[in-house]
Amino acid sequence: MTEFRKIALPTGVTLNVGLAGPEDAPAVVLLHGFPESHRTWRGLVPLLSERLRMIMPDQRGFAGSDAPQDKNEYTTDKIVADLFALVDRLGLERFALVGHDWGGAVAWAAALRGDPRLERLAIINAPHPVIFQKSLIEDAEQRAASQYMTAFRTPGFEQAVEAMGWETFFDKSFSGHVDLATITPEEKAEYLAEWTQPGVFSAMLNWYRAAQVMVPPPSITVPLPDFLLRAFPKVKVPTLVVWGMKDKALLPIQLDGLDALVDDLRIERVADAGHFVPWEKPDAVADALGPFLGRAEQA
Repeated sequence: MTEFRKIALPTGVTLNVGLAGPEDAPAVVLLHGFPESHRTWRGLVPLLSERLRMIMPDQRGFAGSDAPQDKNEYTTDKIVADLFALVDRLGLERFALVGHDWGGAVAWAAALRGDPRLERLAIINAPHPVIFQKSLIEDAEQRAASQYMTAFRTPGFEQAVEAMGWETFFDKSFSGHVDLATITPEEKAEYLAEWTQPGVFSAMLNWYRAAQVMVPPPSITVPLPDFLLRAFPKVKVPTLVVWGMKDKALLPIQLDGLDALVDDLRIERVADAGHFVPWEKPDAVADALGPFLGRAEQA
């Protein structure tokens, strides 16, 4: 069973945090992405919570957490600060970190800080920042697949979604990734209820608007940013990457070259799943995460 707490952070936001599993079990913080919430992990809770302390916040701007309206409140440094402030508030002396989609982007950034409390990193369909930016410039297929990010950044996109209707946006969001029939009416209602809270959808879009990643238009030649031309720090913490290989938004090219950026890397490919693999194929994800996260207890 998942319990919920509202936890005020010194970063200026209060997060809605789901908690499951024994308090004395190894702690793992799980970070969701767009357009979701703590419910990203709904299929994993019954599979992992007997052996792990699962900490599942709604990140700032989503669902039951505070949703500042200024896009500058969604820069990576502020969101990573939320993570470590939550770790401090919960008094975690050691923890593992799991991130999907935008949550994975936060997890990559957090790992690069080198905090000794972070013992294991698991990334689920979330690209490393170097590989993602490089692919957006050099790979035509990934660039085409990411044009939605430009749409999300466009002023007035919220009003466009309201005009098309929230159910239509729901269908557009998920139909290219999963069989809509696998999402129950109850789950669909939860999504719509979260998105339509005052100010929340704009806050969710602010993650894209505040991000520094450059998404060039199709067929435009642009130079590589300076940060790609310099030495980039390696991730030192043991890292597991789980990838739904049918992901149409973040293509499998995101796995190419990861071994040069991560010292201790293992990759688990889920052949019959797409972007939303945590709840599309929870058994496969749990089978990968369970043994990997359990090793942190033995470290």
